[in-house]
Amino acid sequence: MGSVALKDIRKSYGAVEVLHGIDLDIADGEFTVLVGPSGCGKSTLLRSIAGLETISGGDIILDDTKINTLQPKERDIAMVFQNYALYPHMTVAKNMGFSLRLSKVDKDEIDRKVRAAAEILDLTPLLDRYPRQLSGGQRQRVAMGRAIVRDPKVFLFDEPLSNLDAKLRVQMRSEIKELHQRLKTTTIYVTHDQIEAMTMADKIVVMRGGHVEQIGSPLELYENPASVFVAGFIGSPSMNFVRASAGADGIEYADGHWLGRPAAAIAPGRAVIAGFRPEDMRLADTGLPARVALVEPTGAETQLVLRTGQDSLVMTTRERVTQKPGDLVHVVVSEGKLHCFDADTERSLAPGAAPA
Repeated sequence: MGSVALKDIRKSYGAVEVLHGIDLDIADGEFTVLVGPSGCGKSTLLRSIAGLETISGGDIILDDTKINTLQPKERDIAMVFQNYALYPHMTVAKNMGFSLRLSKVDKDEIDRKVRAAAEILDLTPLLDRYPRQLSGGQRQRVAMGRAIVRDPKVFLFDEPLSNLDAKLRVQMRSEIKELHQRLKTTTIYVTHDQIEAMTMADKIVVMRGGHVEQIGSPLELYENPASVFVAGFIGSPSMNFVRASAGADGIEYADGHWLGRPAAAIAPGRAVIAGFRPEDMRLADTGLPARVALVEPTGAETQLVLRTGQDSLVMTTRERVTQKPGDLVHVVVSEGKLHCFDADTERSLAPGAAPA
């Protein structure tokens, strides 16, 4: 078992509180991703779970045991760091087995566990090499192997792919997800990259300023964001936002042009922030007028950058595009794909949306 419960977790540095009462339940075997911009508190929360930071309040519970006061080595948790943290004077095999040697595990048992982990991670031919002889991706695998041999209840990953190039990040992303599917160990993964979060997570925790903004599956967050912040952070290209108001027949842009109908009814006259995904826009004979600023073919899709009187919008389409920069077009949002947020609080106006 490896369920984790965080109860009202707080962390302060002097008079400055950086975690403001975090509550989170992570089921046994779940892959949970903590995501958010730099400084939102996600790495501090992860290090607190590991025991590398002392929390100022609250409880961290692993299965049925409160582990707040336990030393890191006593928590049955293994952490994979951003910078790999390998010992340069040790071979791959010795790096992977180091924690077991500290725990006085029998040499033959260490060798068995190291070789089993090396086979899982395709490291067997590299066991006698030193870290300086490895690529970035191979070093990351060694760091993962060092965690695997401990057979912990929980794996913690702190932005493990940020030092890798784009192609290798995609490859390692798949390998970590496949490793989780194979081992089924509870995993808590920190990243600022929402693509990593969307592709890897069973559950995403979006953080902002030391608070949890929203928790849900990748598709839940994508389709039903609770706030402008979540809607803008999840998805690439980002969601478009414009100031608008509710009319009798739907949502109207600031200049009175019709945008589309929202997923939920909004009282006429109410000021809103209208949000819509680039792929949910379409060209029409009537609608919001805009000038084409850029046409960017990406292969399967074409991306259009459109300028209205006061906003810049991004639209993606799989249709053949004949428009050129400078052309006037009209766009509307597909039925039911228009998100509306309160103009002041920036929280979703959809029924059942998470409260502030």
